[in-house]
This record gives sequence, C-alpha cells and structure tokens, in this order.
Amino acid sequence: MPKTPIINPEQSYSFSDYFKLNFAPQDILAYFKVKLQRARLELPHYPGPLDRLADLKARIANTLPRLSLNSEMARREFLIAPVLTDLLHYTEATLNVEYPVAVNHQLKGSLDYLLQNEQTFLVIEAKNEDLERGFLQLAIELIALDQWLDVDQPLLFGAISTGNIWQFGQFDRTSRQITQDLDLYRVPTDLDDLLPILIHILQPEQKLI
Repeated sequence: MPKTPIINPEQSYSFSDYFKLNFAPQDILAYFKVKLQRARLELPHYPGPLDRLADLKARIANTLPRLSLNSEMARREFLIAPVLTDLLHYTEATLNVEYPVAVNHQLKGSLDYLLQNEQTFLVIEAKNEDLERGFLQLAIELIALDQWLDVDQPLLFGAISTGNIWQFGQFDRTSRQITQDLDLYRVPTDLDDLLPILIHILQPEQKLI
C-alpha cells in the first residue's frame, strides 16, 4: 500500500466514486484492510433440471443481433433482467433493485441488484462495459454489505456484468479477502454454466423443483 493515503479519510465517497479512481484495486482495498487475489473460483452448480433455460437462451440469442449494447438501459433490460427473472423463478429469492446502503461516509450508495434467500447475492452492472473498474466497485459494495447485513454467511458472493459477460467475486468475511474469479461467462453461450452457479449460490441446499 502506498505511504501516501490514496483515499482521504475525511472525504465522502459513494460506491460509484470508487469506479472512477485510477489507483490499483489492491491499494484501494487495502485502505479497508481487505486483500485482493485473482484465482479460479470453484463454483458448484445446481444439478437439477432447468425448465426455462432453452427458452431464455433462445430469447437472448434472438435479441442480441438487434440490440445496441452502447445503451446501459438496453443491457439491463434485455440481457441482465431476463437472467435475474429466471433466477427468481428457480430460487424464489427476493430481488431489490437500487437497494440503498449507508454504512458510513465512505461506504454508501445504491446496489444495482440485491438478491436474498438462504444466501445474499449482489449483482452490479459494469458501467462503460469496464469489467476491471466494475469489479473494484463490486468489491467495495461487498465490503459494505459485510457491515450492513446481519447474516450468518461466512462468504459473500457477487457478480459484475456487462450484460453479455459475467464475472464472479467472493468475499471471505473471516480472512478479509476478495477473490476475483479468472473465469468469464458469456451470455447466452455460457448460460448452461452461469444459471446453475447462480442458483446454487442462492440456495446451496436447493431441492429439485
């Protein structure tokens, strides 16, 4: 960590402000006494049948050729929202959109999508399709959730998405370590892996439905 503070302890920061910082992610996270590692996450898959998967893949595949990905609203409504809608179908989780969090003056803002069931799972959209800076913002929001939520969950999971690309992150609350997954999941090509992973994260003891 640099000797000179890169974050002003007296200054107020929202979650989106961290996206704009040009410092190394590990240095920013070190300010919160959190370590960053990049490694392949071994994410289990829900093994049961997915009755809506084929239809989801077909709908997104038919939409993509006609969709301008320059629009953040288009990516949200036509790529991210359909995946989350089907995720709610399989898990019966609750979904909060633009969920407000205010831990302190440096950990505050709105979470794009917060899903809760047996577990809590965070999804944020990568602004300007920038996965690296988007992942830093995801990490900061997971740090905030660690202090905001009163849940007995040793690992907090989240994902950053451009709509057609997803990347997972994991926060170990005991060791104070964020892991950035090395794998990327494409939509709709990798939905056969992405959706079962999402289901298992939200309901590790998922019963077949």
